[in-house]
Parts: sequence; structure tokens; C-alpha cells
Amino acid sequence: MNFPEDFLHYVWQFKSFNFDNLQTADGLPIKIIHQGFLNKNSGPDFNNAKIQIGETIWAGNVEIHIQSSDWLKHNHQLDASYENVILHVVYDHDVEIRRIDGSILPVLELKNRISSDLTRKYETLFLTLTDFPCFAQIKSVDQLIVDSFLSRTLIERFEQKTIAVFETLDELKGNWDETFYRFMAKNFGFKVNALPFELFAKAVPQNIYSKHKDNALQIEALVFGSSGFLNDQFNDEYPQKLKQEFEFLQKKYKIKPIEVSMWKFMRMRPQNFPTVRLAQFAGLIVNSNHLFSKIMEIKEVDSLRKLFENLPINGYWKTHYHFKKEASAVTIQIGKTSVDNILLNTVALFLFAYGKHTATQYYINRAIKLLESLPPEQNAITNKFEEAGVKMDNAFASQGILQLKKQYCDKKKCLSCGIGIKILKQS
Repeated sequence: MNFPEDFLHYVWQFKSFNFDNLQTADGLPIKIIHQGFLNKNSGPDFNNAKIQIGETIWAGNVEIHIQSSDWLKHNHQLDASYENVILHVVYDHDVEIRRIDGSILPVLELKNRISSDLTRKYETLFLTLTDFPCFAQIKSVDQLIVDSFLSRTLIERFEQKTIAVFETLDELKGNWDETFYRFMAKNFGFKVNALPFELFAKAVPQNIYSKHKDNALQIEALVFGSSGFLNDQFNDEYPQKLKQEFEFLQKKYKIKPIEVSMWKFMRMRPQNFPTVRLAQFAGLIVNSNHLFSKIMEIKEVDSLRKLFENLPINGYWKTHYHFKKEASAVTIQIGKTSVDNILLNTVALFLFAYGKHTATQYYINRAIKLLESLPPEQNAITNKFEEAGVKMDNAFASQGILQLKKQYCDKKKCLSCGIGIKILKQS
């Protein structure tokens, strides 16, 4: 059988092997008082183990390898940090190992102690060709265990995402409002146009909009001008006025518009066109400049949704989805699904990030409560997990699923997954 050391880590950590007549390779009896704690950093695999070998009780570390000779391949014989290893646990004992001081390292061989049932379950998980390793087995795992691990993966996901928030916050010298504004703009791009939205937000800082908060036309001019959509000649009065306003504002603030070619329209419904999204974004700025401060005060999800509803969007967009293309019955307000996407990917993230940055559990709890109040996401990944029997009642669960798939399933890290471990333990 071919398997990684991680499998032996699992076998040792959960004592999933035959304990009958345990002894070292040279015949000394072994009693495992405590197997130690898995070490995910450099050094021996398990720390603070307690093991009786013969008549002596030893306290120290345990190193695990597929073969004893891996000790030499990894150059542990030259590393003083491995001098406190009290037991070498291997699948196949192929060579005698000595410590730096010349003493023989006690070895426990597991080759004939791991059940064929356990190895079969492991192979079933790792050799599966389905969308994720435990597709066929996950429905047999108690939902409480699944939910518990999804709680862990959700926190992991948000902690990873806060890294980008903190990097931008440092770049902006601790300005939370401006940081939030940039991430909010990127979210309005909804993946397809996330990059041009992000660049457009950098082109015009939020404080410039605040100087024109009482003039909707000027805010719209700043939005469409900096995004590159006013570098043309127009017949309609509305874009002509925007162009005229922007020419003045561009000189005043030395604005460099992004390339209009960056925006993507293909294979997209008209209500999702970047021009319509920009019109919505302009309406949001008109309605709520310095939005982050307001969001920090609002606790109920329905009240948060109202910040993005009934925006003052110019009526021009009711009959257009581009400056030179008319349309009939274009939806110009942000749809509920899109609003929930913003609440999930920006608002909840920033509540969590602010809580981590200020060490304030209150905001972290608010982020979690918000996720629990939002419906689960519907996409190819979550649909597959639902098909396999996983229940997702809210966005907290679906976000946990996305992290589970990316960081555990795709990487075949079943032995680090609470769900995978439970499947292996099931009789």
C-alpha cells in the first residue's frame, strides 16, 4: 500500500492499531501512557509523549516515518532537535538508527498492526474520482460533527481573508472607511469585474466623493469618468453632462481613468453589466458616503439590507444598459441575492476583521450572527455537498463548505479534517 506519513500520524494519534504484545524491534515491551501532541511546526512529529519501554518510563518526542531509513534521508541524525526522540514509529523497519550520541533509537513497527478495514477506508477516500473524497460517505456522519467542523473552517476562511484587509489597512495608514470603500467596490464587480472595480476605486479616493455629496451628477461623473466610460462622444444629454462635469473634476483632482477595455460585458445579463453596477455604486455613494461607520452601528440584517435598497440611481439607466444602447425594462436596483452577497463578502468580513484587529469579540460575534441570518450560497460546490446529504441552513455553513472544499477536499487533507477522521473511525 502507498500512503503518506499523514496516515501514520492519524494511526498513532488515534491509537488505531493493534496493541497486542507491543514491543520494540529488539524485543522490549512498550506501553503507551500518552502518545503526545501532534506538532505542525518544525521538529519531531509528536511532542510531550510518555512511553514505558521495558522497565523505564520515558518522556519526550515521537518521530514517525514510513521507513526507518527516512530518518537518514531527512538528515535527522545531524539535527540536535531530534535528540529527545524517545520512540521511532515506522511502518517498515528497514535499518537500525542511532542518535548523535551513538545510542540505538527504539523502534515500533506498525506494518502488521494496521487493520485492512482501516486501510481500505483510507484508500476509498483518497482514490475516489468524485467531486470530493467523502462524497459517498459524508451522509453517514452525524450532522453535529459536520456542523462543528464547518464552524472551524468558516473561522479559518475569514481569518485568511482578513489578511488582505489588514494589508490594505496598512497601506491606507489605518483608514477603515477607505479600506472598506475599496473592498466594497471590488465586491460590486462580482468576480467578473472585480479587478476594474478595485482599480477604479483606487483612482478616486472616498474623500473626493465626500466633497460632492450634495451633487449627485458630479458623483456620477466621477464614477463613470474614472472608470473610463466618458472617453467618447455622446448624443444623449445625460452622458454629455457627465462628460462636461468630469473634464473639470479630472483636472481639479488629477484623476487618471482606468482603461475602459478592462470592463467585461460578455455572457452577462444586462442588469449585471458593469455600467449598471457603476450606476448602482454611484447611487450608494450618494445615499451613504462613509458607509463603514454606519454599518458598525446597525445590528439587524434587514436594516443592513435597507442601506442597499431604493438607491437614488439616475433614471437614464431605466432605459439603457450602456451610454449608446437603449433597452426596455432594465432593472436598476440591486437584487436581493446581490445585496446578500455584499453583506456576506464585505460587511461580515469587515465586522470580523475589525473585531480581530481591535481584539473585540463583540464585532466577531456580530459577523457570525450576520452569516447565520443570511441564506446559504447556491453554487456548483454547495450544490454538490447538498447532493451528498449535507444540510446548509445559512451562509455560515456554505462559507464553511467552500473553505472545506478548497483547503481540505481539493488537497486530500482528509486526515486533518474532522469529517474525514470520523469516517475512518466508523465501524
